[in-house]
Amino acid sequence: MSASVLYDAPGPKAVLRNRIYTVVGTVAVVALIVFAVLRLKDKGQLEGAMWDIFNYSGIRQNIADAIVATLKAFGLAAIGSLVLGVVLVVGRLSDHRPVRWVATTFVELFRSIPLLITIYAIWVGFLANDPMWALALGLSVYNGCVQAEVLRAGINSVPTGQREAAYALGLSKSQVMMSVLIPQAVRAMLPTIISQLVVTLKDTSLGYIILYPELLQTARLIASNTQVNGDYPYVPTIIVIGTIYVTMCLMLAGLATWIEKRGRRAKTGIDVAPAAPLTPTDVSA
Repeated sequence: MSASVLYDAPGPKAVLRNRIYTVVGTVAVVALIVFAVLRLKDKGQLEGAMWDIFNYSGIRQNIADAIVATLKAFGLAAIGSLVLGVVLVVGRLSDHRPVRWVATTFVELFRSIPLLITIYAIWVGFLANDPMWALALGLSVYNGCVQAEVLRAGINSVPTGQREAAYALGLSKSQVMMSVLIPQAVRAMLPTIISQLVVTLKDTSLGYIILYPELLQTARLIASNTQVNGDYPYVPTIIVIGTIYVTMCLMLAGLATWIEKRGRRAKTGIDVAPAAPLTPTDVSA
């Protein structure tokens, strides 16, 4: 029996007890799932007619339009949050105190305000006739503040020697920031940056509060305006729309993994020329 400082290998009684707990927990979860399925079946939510509504061309077109609307808002918010994040992190690391104070105040303020309130305030106050831009701007502001903190952590993780070497070569601070620090920060923090973009994609569902026809708003309209045998297909609609959300998030995460692996395989640095062979003169010297 092996043991370590942080973990003691369980004995025979502990192994038996853990197996019993595992079996009991598995049975409880399966029983809960079966109970939920039976309740939904009793309420008619799992009948075939409930799922046939997705064969209607009108509903399919509504879902397709909602996917496009969701991706539009996400694309604008992703670009806006990354650009704003770079601007804010440069401001937070500026040598000019007023610039640093303004950037810090902006970041701390909008990170503290709930995103739903930010989106609603922008829609009511400025973009009442354009909910897509209100949603994209609200997402850009909040996620830009988060991305700024992610980039700041990445910049602070870059070894000080690289910054000093860049200054020694005569580069200005802006050149050091844009050519040395930010590229390395992006590469180091890429998984976190992509994770926040996945959050941005999911947060597009908050567009329902300003009546933007994204996936969640479309799902609510489909479920509440389509009757099947006197019932509303809430559960099938939730399952279908939820599956679409999960698929899009998995695709974005897969893209991030591919980019990260490709970045690791990329050749960096300067190739060193092979050393010239020594001559008898060099050896005698």
